[in-house]
Amino acid sequence: MKENEANRMKKWFDRSIAIYFKDGGARVKASMCLMGLGQLMYGQIGKGLLYLAVLLLGIAYFVYRGGADLVGLFTLGTTEANTWLGVAGDNSVVMLLMGILSVIALLFLSACYLSNVKDVYETQKKCERGGRPARFTEELKQLLDKKFYRTVLFLPILGVCVFNILPIIFMIAIAFTNYGGSIVPPKLVDWVGLENFVQIATLSRFAPTFGKILVWNLLWAVLSTTLNYFAGLGLALLLNKGCVKGKAFWRAFSVLAYAVPGFITLLGFKFMFSYGGPINQMITGMGHKAIGFLDIDAKWTARIIGLLVNAWISVPSIMLLATGILSNQDTTQMESAKIDGANAWKRFKHITLPFVLFSTTPVLISQFIGNFNNFGIFFFLRGSLYIDGYFLASDTDLLINWLYNLSINNNYYNIGATISLVIFLITSLISLTIYTRSSSYREEDTFR
Repeated sequence: MKENEANRMKKWFDRSIAIYFKDGGARVKASMCLMGLGQLMYGQIGKGLLYLAVLLLGIAYFVYRGGADLVGLFTLGTTEANTWLGVAGDNSVVMLLMGILSVIALLFLSACYLSNVKDVYETQKKCERGGRPARFTEELKQLLDKKFYRTVLFLPILGVCVFNILPIIFMIAIAFTNYGGSIVPPKLVDWVGLENFVQIATLSRFAPTFGKILVWNLLWAVLSTTLNYFAGLGLALLLNKGCVKGKAFWRAFSVLAYAVPGFITLLGFKFMFSYGGPINQMITGMGHKAIGFLDIDAKWTARIIGLLVNAWISVPSIMLLATGILSNQDTTQMESAKIDGANAWKRFKHITLPFVLFSTTPVLISQFIGNFNNFGIFFFLRGSLYIDGYFLASDTDLLINWLYNLSINNNYYNIGATISLVIFLITSLISLTIYTRSSSYREEDTFR
């Protein structure tokens, strides 16, 4: 293990600029001074001009815009808008976004620079072995043949960077500002460091609510994931028995709940448990008082209803997955266990469950993350309900619901971004811990 780590470190060091500078010839050093110059000296005109064009475009961008955007990223504006005096002012949020883009552009330019030096260095080594510099047309053909994966993945990676990574970075940056409440453009936004994290973790108006919701969120994620998983697995085992008749019908029947759009199901359950719904109509028809299943004081009643509704929606997918896995289980192990005298519980505990868990651990983790961030359940069941003792939240709200209430409904964008970052840290830490300790990760070849 230590030897492999040492080899990786050595490999990284061998590819560093220091080695390129030490072992590189005149052409390598020329590329260090000017991107593309080494390629031009080797007669690689097309590639050299391409690297040079990237450099010139990068310089032009930072001269005319990028440099100011980098400065704006640190200042977030110096002039506040004043409509009475006709002062346009700075938009801190736009400056933050453009500053992040300029950092990305700088990283891209740096990557191109390293790629340029590495390319000339590899060309030098190739020539020392008796080879010749590759022509531009030859490398283009490689991009359509041996390196076609790079060509295919370029646009998807670009899309992920623009539509996924950039918003995430922007959200993380917002968590370290005072953007929100009364401080929104045209007012200037400032960097506040860890102040937002301190607010939700210490004795502020956010801290008590954050603590209550976090505890309930973790409990909800564990309970709902466990309930959904084992209920789905139990249904799959039941329908897998030979004595059950009409298996196709029962499987199709359970899938109906999964096929119906989730928000329609949630609205249907909300109506069922409302004061004027069919359940309360039956209760009042028997001479009893109507029950506020989802009312302001229905804490655990509403939570249990949420668990059951979530199970109604999620169990069929787990059942279908488990059914497919169980159909591929080796029956010889079960038969051997029966011969050895193992009862049904022992066969399930020692054979069936490890086999299913091995195959479904990644799905189980995704279910946990999905349940942890399940926005729709309580939003549709008890949306826009604020309760005493909670700041802009109810006792059934999850962190994702509270985030929505704070940022979208009440303009606390900085606190919302902070909570988003906390959610990411919690889910990623729990997910990685569970996965790295699971048999799916440690014993990859067990069931092959």
